[in-house]
Amino acid sequence: MDEAITHLKVPMDHEERAVCLGPDGSVGHVGRVFRMLSGRWKLAILFRLFAAPSMRSSQLLRDMPGISQKMLTQHLRELEGDGLVERQDFGEQPPHVEYRLTRAGSSLMPVLLAVREYSRDHLTV
Repeated sequence: MDEAITHLKVPMDHEERAVCLGPDGSVGHVGRVFRMLSGRWKLAILFRLFAAPSMRSSQLLRDMPGISQKMLTQHLRELEGDGLVERQDFGEQPPHVEYRLTRAGSSLMPVLLAVREYSRDHLTV
């Protein structure tokens, strides 16, 4: 019989439980990442930027039919604020701005790809 993975279990001791379930525990950290990814278009933006080294917002708009300029700008700002995307302004006229994944954004991609595989492996009909 397989051994139980004890480090993944929630401790029963009240003090240890707070460390696991508190804001600095596993639940807090995973919840923070989920909040960073919440938003209808954020995953699509991240996957597009993963596929291309950098993109202008007009390219992102073309690649994601249905998203408005306002929503794209809002999500890009939130992703930038969370440190997943960086904005590079070339200081030109007309404005030339490109977006790319940061190191943190790039390091999140294997996790998202693993979630994709989990979804593929656990399809329900």
